[in-house]
Amino acid sequence: MDALAFLDSVAKAKRLPVYALVGDEDFLKRRCRDAVIKLAIGDGDPDFAVSAYPGDKLDFSTVRNDLDTLAFLAPARVVIVEQADPFVTEHREALERYAAAPSKVGVLILDVKTFPETTKLAKALPDAAKLVCRTPPQGVLPGWCVKWAKAGHGKKLGGDAAELLVELVGPAMGLLDQELAKLAVAVGANAEITADDVGRLVGRTRGANVFHILDAVGDGRPDVALGILRRLFDEGEDPLAVLGPLTHQLRKLATVGRLTAQGQSLGPAMDAAGVPKWPQARQSTERQLKHLGRARLGQLTDWLVEINLGLKGGSQLPPKMQVERLVVKLARPR
Repeated sequence: MDALAFLDSVAKAKRLPVYALVGDEDFLKRRCRDAVIKLAIGDGDPDFAVSAYPGDKLDFSTVRNDLDTLAFLAPARVVIVEQADPFVTEHREALERYAAAPSKVGVLILDVKTFPETTKLAKALPDAAKLVCRTPPQGVLPGWCVKWAKAGHGKKLGGDAAELLVELVGPAMGLLDQELAKLAVAVGANAEITADDVGRLVGRTRGANVFHILDAVGDGRPDVALGILRRLFDEGEDPLAVLGPLTHQLRKLATVGRLTAQGQSLGPAMDAAGVPKWPQARQSTERQLKHLGRARLGQLTDWLVEINLGLKGGSQLPPKMQVERLVVKLARPR
């Protein structure tokens, strides 16, 4: 079951004896864990009803005994096994037997990276107990930000502000939540976080810096673009990590260039490429398209293939220099 769907429906859900939180999105895992605890113990005190163990050196008997112990002033006891992949591997048969005859007073939460559906243990659990905690597609995240800004931080977030936030911060939900928390504090008594607030206050993430690099590219200012890039490197950013959000936007530009060359008008081409609709994003993208011109737009895909191969060992140049060369090719005047 998708974690976001579970969180939307948890108020109507029934407590299950075993849950698997599957994936690598820690923010979603924390929210699902908290929701399961609330579902299991209601208004009970977690200090007396919840236990957590690391999964690398844990005996199943310890977990089983804890699950069978009545909680103090709570309807159930919750046992969380963190980083539970080695625990599941080592005690799979015992867990299969437990899933078939679980404790009536315990709830077991397994925090795992993977949970193959082909295993007997996975087949023994209903879909509602297997919560998939992975980052949603980037197109889904602005809508999630709007909902979470209201539910988690008590602020209205406009659609254009949400799109800008995701564009600047990237898809990591924990970072998006942190930025929303900062924005909620920064806007004070204002009921709404606007796109202007996001643009003014969100500016030190890797995605935001790459956004500013591309703004400098659109303005034909290689000195400014290189200055931002070198500051990122001086702060310890890995060239591959910088290339990720840079590639994301360049692929959009390449798609728009291809579609407009085929006769499609600019607006629909941007829609098809996934360019956000808030005005600043459209204006910035249009400047970048005009600056690059049709010839360079047609070369973008080849350049991205070349630098990806180069950063993976296909070039003798230092990785930082490879990224700098790409930025110079993009930013220099036609």
